[in-house]
Amino acid sequence: MIPEEWSNNKERILIVDDEEDILELVRYNLNREGYQTVCAVTGEQALQIVQTDKVDLVLLDLMLPGINGLEVAKSIKRNPQKMSIPIIMLTARGEETDIVTGLELGADDYITKTFSPKILMARIKAVFRKNSNQTVDTETVLHHHGISIHPGRRIIKINGKSVDLTYTEFQII
Repeated sequence: MIPEEWSNNKERILIVDDEEDILELVRYNLNREGYQTVCAVTGEQALQIVQTDKVDLVLLDLMLPGINGLEVAKSIKRNPQKMSIPIIMLTARGEETDIVTGLELGADDYITKTFSPKILMARIKAVFRKNSNQTVDTETVLHHHGISIHPGRRIIKINGKSVDLTYTEFQII
């Protein structure tokens, strides 16, 4: 049976945070805006939900018990079937290096705690708008002077050898 809060057709957001107060605040505001929500309190739970359920966006804390948020983001962005899921990092870690690392791993946005629920909702809507305007041809492979780029699979090869790139590096190319 489908939970009542999932009965509408609005986007489904996974909230990953081990702080119950933050989890409830974010869930309440998302549900009030009509979004479907599912919650996880550990990185392992988050990865399990991403693998088994439909998720349209992940709100991800970095400091989690077990697998931390950075590892969760890496795992999602390395999975060809899940890498297009947008990630917004929502965390107390606001140092420049944390923000840069999060964005380089593929986060679409980075919000530090404490935050305004209205600003969070606006940023979520902006990410959904941005992603709805991006369509990727999953079958086309581009070839130029020994370089092959497969946008749908996020694979780049130079003279037949694969090149490992971060999510952000691939986006730039």
